[in-house]
Amino acid sequence: MNENNAKWYVAHTYSGYENKVKANIEKTIDNRNLHELFFDIVVPMEEQVEIKDGKKKVTQKKVFPGYVMVKMIMTDESWYVVRNTRGVTGFVGPGSKPVPLTEEEVKAMGIKDKIIEVDFEVGDSVRIVTGPLENFVALIQEINLEKQKIKGLVDMFGRETPVELDFNQIKHLD
Repeated sequence: MNENNAKWYVAHTYSGYENKVKANIEKTIDNRNLHELFFDIVVPMEEQVEIKDGKKKVTQKKVFPGYVMVKMIMTDESWYVVRNTRGVTGFVGPGSKPVPLTEEEVKAMGIKDKIIEVDFEVGDSVRIVTGPLENFVALIQEINLEKQKIKGLVDMFGRETPVELDFNQIKHLD
């Protein structure tokens, strides 16, 4: 399974709980190590300029209050994680069947796939910051920008072990 199989779904939340729902889903993904099913979670925001007492104030306003966009591969497990997150009342779609957004809807909502700038290079050593290999050091062998993953080698029990890691699972050595 890879990100090409993932689609954007819309979860309905209690109003005002959008950011909490996003954080709770992210925490569950980390706790259960479900990074291969979830790729992005977005609460679409837009800048709003207010002028009060002659001063310009820029605030962030939710574009769709009560909704959180989740880019994921729909499985029983991923459905369960989102559906049973506190503050989520359900998915948008008829009955209990979530309907993915079309490419046009995603573009119209202004959701952009996260582009992660990388300053890693093949041959760099990086520290793994999440997952079962946390605190191990990996030597980068290959970088896949599209999938936002690296392939690397981890020295485990005196042997080089190949691993595949998401960009958000690694950071430069301090």
